[in-house]
Amino acid sequence: MWQHYYTPNTVQETLALLDDHGPEARLIAGGTDLLIEMERGQRQAQVLIDVSRIKGLDYIQLNDDGLLHIGPTVTHNQVVGSEICWEYAFPLVSACWQVGAPQIRNRGTIAGNLVTASPANDTLSPLMALDARVTLASLRDQRTLPLADFFLDVRKTALAEDEMLVDIHFPALKNNQIGTFEKLGLRRAQAISVVHVAVVLTFDGPVISQARIALGSVAPTIIQAEAAEAALVGQSLSDEVIEQAAGLAAQVAQPIDDVRGSAAYRRYGVRVHTRRALIALRDGTAEAQVPPDPVMLWSDTDGAFPTPTVEEPLHTTDGAEAIVTIVNGRPAIARQANDKTLLRMLRENLGLTGSKEGCAEGECGACTVLLDGIAVMSCLIPAPRAHHASIITIEGLEDHAVQQAFIEHGAVQCGYCTPGFVMSGVSLLEERAMPTLDEIKQAFTGNLCRCTGYYKILEAMESVHNYESAKG
Repeated sequence: MWQHYYTPNTVQETLALLDDHGPEARLIAGGTDLLIEMERGQRQAQVLIDVSRIKGLDYIQLNDDGLLHIGPTVTHNQVVGSEICWEYAFPLVSACWQVGAPQIRNRGTIAGNLVTASPANDTLSPLMALDARVTLASLRDQRTLPLADFFLDVRKTALAEDEMLVDIHFPALKNNQIGTFEKLGLRRAQAISVVHVAVVLTFDGPVISQARIALGSVAPTIIQAEAAEAALVGQSLSDEVIEQAAGLAAQVAQPIDDVRGSAAYRRYGVRVHTRRALIALRDGTAEAQVPPDPVMLWSDTDGAFPTPTVEEPLHTTDGAEAIVTIVNGRPAIARQANDKTLLRMLRENLGLTGSKEGCAEGECGACTVLLDGIAVMSCLIPAPRAHHASIITIEGLEDHAVQQAFIEHGAVQCGYCTPGFVMSGVSLLEERAMPTLDEIKQAFTGNLCRCTGYYKILEAMESVHNYESAKG
């Protein structure tokens, strides 16, 4: 899919590579959007520049000027796990929690969501409602744009070929401000938005002094419902005011018919979910939609992928250079794997066929492995990302309690999905030794079983919990 893969150590190196390669190059951090787009022919890149190893780009900081800054490699799960974001940017936390599954949230970045610029991307509406701006850097200069100027059309932005998005920032919510996010999907997890709505309200006593309502997946870009915002100003959140605002929000939507829903259904969805958001803010129930201690599948890590302790020379892989990594605790070398995914490298180059390809789009979880201790979908990771990283696959487990529980409870049917479930279960138990049933379900939201064997799988994981409880 690509010919050259660079792993720079600094932003300056990255900008120089962009300047050198121009339209042939694409930046990659998580890759959860980009690799799918390349596979489908929606994006092309001869050169990938991996910024995920650059130190210091995964920051979440509240500065003295009251602006909350998010770095270009911050993942969705890092936002969900951030106390700062919970306190000062809850609409973004809620949106990040509803993106994909834990394995996707562990790799996908907020910056990547912005650059992909699909109006269905969940984090875009809360960032618009929070009045976010992005800073773009190149060797030429640096500039800052509001999101309204950054998004140009469906999957089109103002980002130039030689620019990198280096910062996202917005005013932190104040004591007199509240906000939330609502999403309409066709299933409870792993669902692309049919409609999403973000609302931020500013109060002067019991009365709203300012309102921002951003709508996603109903127009070529994220749009604001200005008439609905105006209708809220000077009002309190009575049933009548909420109903009027919801109706006005639906009127501004410009949806299309597609496989996920008709235009009429989307307009109705805007009305319903705007109403729900406003009711939740009035009743103080907005934060209930995100678990207070959500499962991350970070195992025993802090969710941050390690960066080199000592700056290494700019690493480049092409068709001839080997990928040197650690797999299941042992050194491994993969040759002729530069243009493959991590999953294909494990299976084809290293003969580790336990991880399965069920969808190649991060939808099924059958390819779940641990990358530097963090659960990920290996079908959405370029093989060169494994250079000097540590990978654990199903073959690296030695008679693990999760494996034994699956055998004892008949949790294995056709077996195709089993390695992914086991790896998610192992990561969960390393994160919390005695998970609840709800936490087990959270951990498995990214793993599909075509044989409908979920009950036995949940029983197996509960038995491990009960065993650990008894042992303790």
